[in-house]
Amino acid sequence: MAAVQGSIVDAKDEADIKTEPATDGFGNNHANDAGVLSASPGSSAAAGNNKPAAGAPEDQQTLLAVLQFLRKNKLSESAEILRREAGLPEEALDPKGADSAGSGLGSGADVDGGDASALLSRVTVSAPGGAKAPTKAGEDQPDVNVVLSAYSQQGDPALYEVYYSGLKKFIESVLDCHRAELSQVFYPLFVHMYLELVYNNHEGEAKAFFEKFSGDQECYYEEDLRILSSLTKKEHMRGNETLLDFRTSKFVLRISRDSYQLLKRHLQERQNNQIWNIIQEHLYIDIFDGMPRSKSQIDAMSGSLAGEAKREANKAKVYYGLLKEPEIELPLDDEDEEAENEEGKPKKKKPKKDSTGSKSKKQDPNAPSQTRIPLPELKDSDKLDKIMYMKESTKRIRLGPDNLPSICFYTFLNAYQGLTAVDVTDDSSLIAGGFADSTVRVWSVTPKKLRKVKTAADLNLIDKESDDVLERIMDDKTASESKCLYGHSGPVYGISFSPDRNYLLSCSEDGTVRLWSLLTFTCLVGYKGHNYPVWDTQFSPYGYYFISGGHDRVARLWATDHHQPLRIFAGHLADVTCTRFHPNANYVATGSSDRTIRLWDVLTGNCVRIFTGHKGPIHALAFSPNGKFLASGATDGRVLLWDIGHGLMVGELKGHTECIYSLRFSRDGEILGSGSMDNTVRLWDATKAFDDLETDDFTAATGHIHLQDNSQELLLGTYMTKSTPVVHLHFTRRNLLLAAGAYNP
Repeated sequence: MAAVQGSIVDAKDEADIKTEPATDGFGNNHANDAGVLSASPGSSAAAGNNKPAAGAPEDQQTLLAVLQFLRKNKLSESAEILRREAGLPEEALDPKGADSAGSGLGSGADVDGGDASALLSRVTVSAPGGAKAPTKAGEDQPDVNVVLSAYSQQGDPALYEVYYSGLKKFIESVLDCHRAELSQVFYPLFVHMYLELVYNNHEGEAKAFFEKFSGDQECYYEEDLRILSSLTKKEHMRGNETLLDFRTSKFVLRISRDSYQLLKRHLQERQNNQIWNIIQEHLYIDIFDGMPRSKSQIDAMSGSLAGEAKREANKAKVYYGLLKEPEIELPLDDEDEEAENEEGKPKKKKPKKDSTGSKSKKQDPNAPSQTRIPLPELKDSDKLDKIMYMKESTKRIRLGPDNLPSICFYTFLNAYQGLTAVDVTDDSSLIAGGFADSTVRVWSVTPKKLRKVKTAADLNLIDKESDDVLERIMDDKTASESKCLYGHSGPVYGISFSPDRNYLLSCSEDGTVRLWSLLTFTCLVGYKGHNYPVWDTQFSPYGYYFISGGHDRVARLWATDHHQPLRIFAGHLADVTCTRFHPNANYVATGSSDRTIRLWDVLTGNCVRIFTGHKGPIHALAFSPNGKFLASGATDGRVLLWDIGHGLMVGELKGHTECIYSLRFSRDGEILGSGSMDNTVRLWDATKAFDDLETDDFTAATGHIHLQDNSQELLLGTYMTKSTPVVHLHFTRRNLLLAAGAYNP
């Protein structure tokens, strides 16, 4: 089969091949290298580009070579269509030319080198079989048959083990500095080669291939390999979401130029077609100039479903600064009465503001403009709440390594309904729980009981001009310590209080998000947009907007007064398991089962950051109060710290032994609390973790990071519960830490 040789070309023919960087499978990072080895999409591109210019002698000669090749492989219909489109005479398809291709082509065009093999070497062919991988256009289609047809290449099944073993032997023999980088190709190659064998009904060879090489893969792919091992027949591949994800998204590897050149040279010399086709078809190699990365650097960033993030994905400008606080006067406690009597008093007290208020007078250069997204106007009640917040802030305890917070733990006893979610209001007056029996329960944690608003008939009797009208509208007969909200038809997985404490959001397995009034304790709206369970929801820091994420792999941005979502954030390859608003409300972070975190711009809907490094589904996210950093927790028991502006991982906190379900920064950002299924709350020194960073070390060009293994230095305390997994953490306005979970006997 001479056609196989078409994929790998000698150096002397390199100049004749010009492949577009976009179709070479490696992006625009090494356009100069693209010509040496060209992929199957290049063949359709090459043929397609030549059609309109069939009149040129060299183009006509190439076309004739393609026609001859198609006839030789019994693809007469394709040959006829190509001939008609190119406007060539019927004699061009003369059968006798198939055997004497050299003479036929020589007479067809007066150019040097009429040898058919020389001409064919200019036409890149992916496989000797007739079936071809889908072109770029087909790649984006969700059609299962189109996606799977990429595996219809008819390579010799017996050689797959030989090819893979040969590459493995080569990589193990290279210098240590290159070995770690090149070892990254093992996992994606293993998966795609196994799937090709299964798709082409080579079940025995596929099983032997899996058993021989699955043990060589990194431990953090164990769950993926378990799913893969269940795919033993072609029929199993249809409808398998994980497989379709893997096939449609190119696996991203970040490799230094030196290491890449080594790999390319090896595959050239060995004529290792099968592997090179997979690399070009299914992998995106992000090449950087500089020293190769070490094993620890690679491991820190690896583990997601589709490899690392492309460096371009984290280059966009992110306005992570905080919005300017509104100017609100704050009277002193002991002079409140005088302030009421003398109008001039409050003006003298204007400097009496909390620290955050005074800092935010100057506009942060990294902050978005106040009007970048429309935010709700402050009501009088909001201003009163701000004043209360500022007063409490003056009594806030300054936390640090020598001054740790007190922790108050709320244990849900006899929660046979199965506690699935908890939230606490910003002023720490209410706590709510979502349960597996589809109910939401709200408790007052202050002596003040929960009351409903009076009926419409009773409200008409109230003097609306009285000073205590807000107190009079409440019905004392309905007072109780807790309220139960009914409406969902499946387990409640996420809840969130509005900043003004008037509303509560809940999301459920039933695919809806519900908005509840905390004045009437009734459901106001059911938002239907997700088709599957909704795992998490959260109000914006300014109210009005909220975010939801679910099993349908997308996050949706809503406004409380709209039935339809305002934005749909699509890009994750698996369930969106947790959602979090940035403190300035201009961005939303989402964590997913695909082991990545994405940051989305609320205004444009674009993904502006992709963070990889977790080895399991992500279940907790928290922004630092200054908006510069993000903390994430996952089933791998690690807390990772991210610099949003630079788009880099800047810290790793190890210590938890189970999934982390809750993360929260203290009000001044000095301490990070983490709660886990291992029944512990851990406190970390966030100030030290971030202050130790030297921004000069950020080599965004290569994405290199040098993580210090200083978890023990940053760990300030570990607090055990008897047998209660920690599902929620909350710092009060005075920096007391509240934690919550259900007792698990």
